[in-house]
Amino acid sequence: MRKIMDNGQLTMDNSELPKGWKIKKLGECGLIQTGTTPKTSEAENYGNYIPFAKPPHFKKGGQIDTKESYLSKIGMKKSRVFPANSILMVCIGATIGKTGFSNKQITSNQQINGLTPNKEYYPRFFYYLFISDYVQKQIMSVGKSAQATLPIINKTKWSNINLKLPKSLPEQKRIVSILDRAFEAIDKAKANDEQNLKNAKELFESYLQGVFENKGDDWEKKSLGDICKKTETINPKLNPEKKFIYIDVSSVNKETKVIEETTILMGKDAPSRARKLVKTNDVIFATVRPTHSRVALVTEKYNNQVCSTGYYVLRANREINNNIIYYFLLTYTFNKQMEKLQKGASYPAVTNKEVESQIISFPKSIEEQKRIVSQLDFLSTETKKIESIYQQKINDLEELKKSILQKAFNGKL
Repeated sequence: MRKIMDNGQLTMDNSELPKGWKIKKLGECGLIQTGTTPKTSEAENYGNYIPFAKPPHFKKGGQIDTKESYLSKIGMKKSRVFPANSILMVCIGATIGKTGFSNKQITSNQQINGLTPNKEYYPRFFYYLFISDYVQKQIMSVGKSAQATLPIINKTKWSNINLKLPKSLPEQKRIVSILDRAFEAIDKAKANDEQNLKNAKELFESYLQGVFENKGDDWEKKSLGDICKKTETINPKLNPEKKFIYIDVSSVNKETKVIEETTILMGKDAPSRARKLVKTNDVIFATVRPTHSRVALVTEKYNNQVCSTGYYVLRANREINNNIIYYFLLTYTFNKQMEKLQKGASYPAVTNKEVESQIISFPKSIEEQKRIVSQLDFLSTETKKIESIYQQKINDLEELKKSILQKAFNGKL
């Protein structure tokens, strides 16, 4: 029976091991190193001689794309060099466990550990082993620490991770050959589904953009500030024992445009940004990091609740349908303008005045507005159905990968 020990590592009875397999500590399988960063203040350390990997450089399929990140010959001497055919893993932070394979010499920063396997092992085998649940569960468990704010696994703990692998080099190569072919086919299918998903989104966005560009004769132009009512600000702390729903900036799903993850708070616990009253059919737009396009319609569930001052609340007056405003905020034109206006490197934002000044074109006829909204609602719903189908296919393909890896490392491939 497989067990997780107190140190987070997986163990198993030898009776569970496939015939001809063995259990080894990671550190027994080859050279273990942790990357180092030469002083960035010394320009001579950096150049274009050898790749210098950091966690963001780890891509799909085990690729490590260092882009413009390279060390000079001088910098290489002050770093640790991973020989060709090494397996690298991020061992600190949010992407802990992310794995890459390098078929050429490479260096890295100190967030990355690397294994260069001994000659009795096939290097590519370890890449697949490292991304399997068998190893990843150990990494996640060992990496957790009550003392650390970020998950971290040092070189010593990493070296003590348990691995199960065939004793025979030809068997390792056979497994890798099958996995390479299977993963290539899965990745190709996944790429097709991802492209179809992108196409579905772009098709709707293109149609939406056309609605506001191809104006009819009986249309008019006004600023958002001119067609919206003034909204209220409140202070929940004045009612310390009263509960309210708080819509934070992150509460709106930037993909689905739906309010999802809210918090129920007592007035006395209200954060300083919880000040804007929202009502049914209001449209909220996050003015912080506006390129994330966190836009949502307020449903009955959130009537008379509170949102963050990080939102601009748009409440339509009688001359315009609130859904027209909602869809306008999703257009390429509006979002491109927000991108131009945003200020601040670490916390980009636009002002309420800048949002209010944006010009929207819309039919004067309320009936025509309703017709357009009805059509957009229908197309939006159908597009989301298509997106859901392709997203499920993508998820299923990822699960298929996990299933194949599980079979591979249980000796059943």
